[in-house]
Amino acid sequence: MRQIRSLLAISALAGCSFMLAGCEDEPPPVVEQIRAIKTITVTDRASGQVRRFAGIVEATDTSRLSFEVSGNVRDVNIDIGDRITAGQVLATLDPATYELDVQAAESDLGQARAQLTEKDLELERQSTLFSNGWVSEAAYDQAVAAQDTAKNAVDYAVARLNLARRNLEKTTLYAPFDGVIASRSVDPFVEVRRGQPLFDVFTEHAMRVVISVPESAIDAVHHGLPADISLPTVSGCPCRAIVSDVGSAANEANAFPVKATMIDPPAAVRPGMTAQATLLLGGAEEETAYLIPVSALAPGGGDSRASVFVFDPESATVRMTPVEIHGGLENRVAVQQGLEAGDIVAIAGVSFLSDGQKVRLMDQ
Repeated sequence: MRQIRSLLAISALAGCSFMLAGCEDEPPPVVEQIRAIKTITVTDRASGQVRRFAGIVEATDTSRLSFEVSGNVRDVNIDIGDRITAGQVLATLDPATYELDVQAAESDLGQARAQLTEKDLELERQSTLFSNGWVSEAAYDQAVAAQDTAKNAVDYAVARLNLARRNLEKTTLYAPFDGVIASRSVDPFVEVRRGQPLFDVFTEHAMRVVISVPESAIDAVHHGLPADISLPTVSGCPCRAIVSDVGSAANEANAFPVKATMIDPPAAVRPGMTAQATLLLGGAEEETAYLIPVSALAPGGGDSRASVFVFDPESATVRMTPVEIHGGLENRVAVQQGLEAGDIVAIAGVSFLSDGQKVRLMDQ
């Protein structure tokens, strides 16, 4: 009985030892969670007066398509609003007339080559006779001129055949690039002339807004000036835009045409829509502030009115940077102090960031 009690005591001690050993095991290491952040690179300078201008959306890349030859339309394969790809067949003409032109040109070429062969033989014969002194030099020269004429006739026939084949190829109208059909003014079995406009095509998602700027403000508008575009019928705007063209001559009412290219416009934006462009006008020497989204602002500490988180590529961390705000433009604010061109600023989820936190950029 005493031996049984001893064995039970030993077993209990061994069990406790195992339990203590298990309790002493270190917990598994915690994997560091690195937050991905959405950022922008500071580039847009701004200061001056906010001005709004009414405008119209137009496609950046447009093309008016037509046949290069005349004829009767046989097929029309697309309609307004259709998306097309480069090389797609849009319409065709009846090729019968142009096929006959090719056949006639091939026949003329064959005849011209036969004439050239005959003149080559005649020149060879006259050359032999002339070398033996049996014909005059004038007869030999006449044979040379006849051969040259026959060669020119062959060249002309070849050119006519190439032109006929080209015209036959032009009875098919192909899409020059990927895009959308904006207008169609042709139907099958209609006679069209060479160069008659049939389709208007524009490149999708490449849009710009055309506005008219009065002469009193045109000196403050320059290439690269940022703009906010609002469209009353499209959600997802205001949209970003950059002034890409500034007219050098005034149109009606002494207003200058200005074009602002939209950056990543929503898919619903279409040419012809009404828009409003908001510009922050000011000369280059006055541009001392930078535009950043309102979402980039975090509550500042101390005497600072606000702060932003600037990404440091070397350490892959963000640092909390106090900034001084001076006005705004639509959904952006003008930062007068605290930022420099090229700074990478977090623009989303800033309330979850802390100074010195390790992060990664969302596009990485």
